[in-house]
Amino acid sequence: MSEVTTIQVGQTVPDFELETYEPSKKDFGKFSLADARKAGRWTVLVFYPADFTFVCTTEFAALAEQHAELKKLGCEVLTVSTDTKFTHLAWHQHEGELKNVNYTMAADHTGHVSRLLGIYMENGLALRGTFIIGPDGKLHGSEINFLNVGRNMEELTRKVAAFTYLSKMPTEVCPAKWKKPGDRTLKPGANLVGKVHEAMKG
Repeated sequence: MSEVTTIQVGQTVPDFELETYEPSKKDFGKFSLADARKAGRWTVLVFYPADFTFVCTTEFAALAEQHAELKKLGCEVLTVSTDTKFTHLAWHQHEGELKNVNYTMAADHTGHVSRLLGIYMENGLALRGTFIIGPDGKLHGSEINFLNVGRNMEELTRKVAAFTYLSKMPTEVCPAKWKKPGDRTLKPGANLVGKVHEAMKG
């Protein structure tokens, strides 16, 4: 059972640091949320149960396909599990599905960040949790799946694009089928009450 998180969407995520394996450099490193915030970067955390597992492998490949677009949106992208950075390195070297993975692989081996976000399980693994943290340090998006269902990484990119767009256009909101800047948005107000259908068709 995971611990209940006290951090809700819209609240500030406390600063943390994680050891990492950096596939693009073939070396180890460190990620600091404080540094990402100071640099004005968004942070996308993609937690998964364990290296050398099955659904996780497919998620890594799917995320690799979205990585370039997420970088364009100003994101630091990290996959995170409770494995060590050494296991990350070994998995990256041996699993062919990870050949295009260049994003940071972070090690939450103490479970500190997993507990912080409410996805740590008693068996020492993390649930499939995806968290989008803004440059303001606030949690903008949160999604948690059980272990047996992989995530749609195209939807992750769509959500990040919406959050980054709305950070610049705070009087607007993005409807369900919004995909990219230029698509129709809505401007909440008294004149829109009961008139969303007309606004979407207009």
